[in-house]
Order: sequence, then structure tokens, then C-alpha cells
Amino acid sequence: MKAAEDKEPVTAALLVIGDEILSGRTKDKNIGHVAERLTEVGVDLKEVRVVPDEEPEIVAAVNALRGRYDYVFTTGGIGPTHDDITADAIAKAFGVSIDVDPRARAMLLEYIAEKDLNEARLRMARIPDGADLVVNSVSKAPGFRLGNVYVMAGVPRIMHAMLEAIIPELRKGAPMLSRTVQANAKEGDIAAPLGEIAKRYPKAIIGSYPFLDENGRPNTNLVVRARDAALLEEVGNAVAAMVASR
Repeated sequence: MKAAEDKEPVTAALLVIGDEILSGRTKDKNIGHVAERLTEVGVDLKEVRVVPDEEPEIVAAVNALRGRYDYVFTTGGIGPTHDDITADAIAKAFGVSIDVDPRARAMLLEYIAEKDLNEARLRMARIPDGADLVVNSVSKAPGFRLGNVYVMAGVPRIMHAMLEAIIPELRKGAPMLSRTVQANAKEGDIAAPLGEIAKRYPKAIIGSYPFLDENGRPNTNLVVRARDAALLEEVGNAVAAMVASR
């Protein structure tokens, strides 16, 4: 078995779907959570796109992303209203049919009385042909997986639950490790020596993040990221020594 640091990177993209996100009416609360959880389990989130509730836009984005990354995750557009068109768009992207899935219908009936399962709610049981269901432990209406595309709800609490159901089945790379060194300096003051360290260690990722401290004074956090613990320690020590020398 390969050591953790020898694992091939696993990549992913997130497609956020919804006019309400683009208009500013709804503030996205899912991107950060997805990025954090994927990073924790060794999946690199490489791209995030936001598209409107328009079928051609969703289809084009899904087809572009699923060919580029190991996984694509979508959020939004699988509810009961007329503008919830994600499932239809995914079916079109894959060239398959879509209809009410008996498994999904049964899941809805765990949460909704049959007399209340009207045409609008039944839309949430329409699943593309050949898809596997993603369990929704909050409100039962499932997400689904087709190929390497996972389709989740946009409501944060439900999306979080769906993501936790998905994570165990993902192929995972080595987790990304990180170390933060506070520079106690303005970003421009340490940019040159930090750049020299970055040149010496091309296999590590070094980021510089300016902020204002509690007194309003400029400061900088220097973040070193690597999958190899020994490399992380070596580069982190080099950054810390550079800061101390100043």
C-alpha cells in the first residue's frame, strides 16, 4: 500500500446553482463548508462556479467540470418549485431520461403523508435514469449521484447532511497539512524573503494573508501547506526563522 504522501491527488469542483445567489438575495453558506470538509479528507477543491437557474448554463458547466476533475458537487435547484431544474439539467448533460424514482418517492413518504404528496413535492422524487440516491437525513428528499457528479440541496443544513453521507464513498488522497506563522510585519516587508523560501521549496504551498489586528495595525499570517509532514516542518521552520530574523 502506498504511503499517504504518495497518493495521487484527488480533485473536485463545486457548482453552485441559483439566481438567488447571483442576485445577492441569498448569501452562499456552502462553499466554505464544502472546501473545508473536502480538504480534511484529502480531496482538493480546485474550482467553484456559480450559474443561474438556466438549463443551458447548468448543462455546459456540468459537462465542462466533470471531464476536468475527479468529482463535481452541485448545490441548489432540487426543490419543489418551477425553477428547480437541476435534476433535469443533469439528465440532459448525461443524455439520459428522468422520471419519478420509486426509491425517492418512498423516501419522501417517510417525511410527508401520501395525501400531501402533491405534484410539486413529487418533483423532488424525479431522478435521472441510472443515478444512485444520496441520503437526506434531514428532510428525506434525496440528492443523487450520476457518474462523478453529486447533486445536493442548497439549504445549508440539508447540504451538510448530504455531504456527510457522500464522503465515506469518495476516493481520497493524502490530507493537506498546514502551519501558520504570524509575521508581525506588513505583507510588503516580508514578500521578498518569503518568495526566496517559496523558490527553495516548490513542492510546498506558501500563502501570505494580510489582516488588521485588534488595534487596527497591519499584520500578516504566513500559511505553509504540504501533504508531507516532514516537508511541512522544514518549510514552516524556514518561514519562522525568516520572521524571527527580522
